[in-house]
Amino acid sequence: MKIAIATENGHVSAHFGRCASYTLVDIENGEVVERTVIPNPGHSPGFLPGYLSEKGVEVIIAGGMGPRARGLFAEKNIQTITGVQGKVDEVIEKYVRQELEVGQDLCDHEGSGPTGHSWHSRHPAEEMTSALGGKVCVTAKGKDLEAEIDPNFGRAAYFVIVDPESLTFEALENPSAELAHGAGTQSAQLVAGKGVSAVITGRVGPNARQVLDSAGIRVITTEKCSVREAIAWLKRG
Repeated sequence: MKIAIATENGHVSAHFGRCASYTLVDIENGEVVERTVIPNPGHSPGFLPGYLSEKGVEVIIAGGMGPRARGLFAEKNIQTITGVQGKVDEVIEKYVRQELEVGQDLCDHEGSGPTGHSWHSRHPAEEMTSALGGKVCVTAKGKDLEAEIDPNFGRAAYFVIVDPESLTFEALENPSAELAHGAGTQSAQLVAGKGVSAVITGRVGPNARQVLDSAGIRVITTEKCSVREAIAWLKRG
């Protein structure tokens, strides 16, 4: 597999198209076998997806990317991972270990969340309310609506499945919380099987996010609030 990381002064660039260079990394059997840095050839509409595809890139990592660009990369069968920050060296290590943390896409909507903390979604605000068309899964440290949100999706203690309208809920203990590897993917498959339309959590790794995205499940991130507070904020839109 070959990944490309939008790079600026040794760190992941905030925007994939305006970075100074791309760090290309070949990974085989869980190890980095080659690493090169190429200058950004220029950000013209539709050019970069084709350019990186010709170089064999299968995944691009950046701080932010607009929806049109994500669509163009998808047409080239290139997975996009956004909301990543930090030193490129550390990002490579985390990606290889399948521990890469994905936060706010810097090109996405950001609003004021419950209890004054930041609330982020990969979808515009008007789409967030459509998540109420079904049940919502909230990662939690406890078994009820007063429990605090667990910030780690894959290793959350519980998944609280809530009907936002009636506030009836089901609390599931996460059977994958202690897995050495693959906790995020297993957790995402469990949640997808529950027919939820959205997940509220703190952090979601790239493998788990891919499963959730494939199932059409929206991912909304926040922190330091209760399950009840998160649902109430979501209902307010």
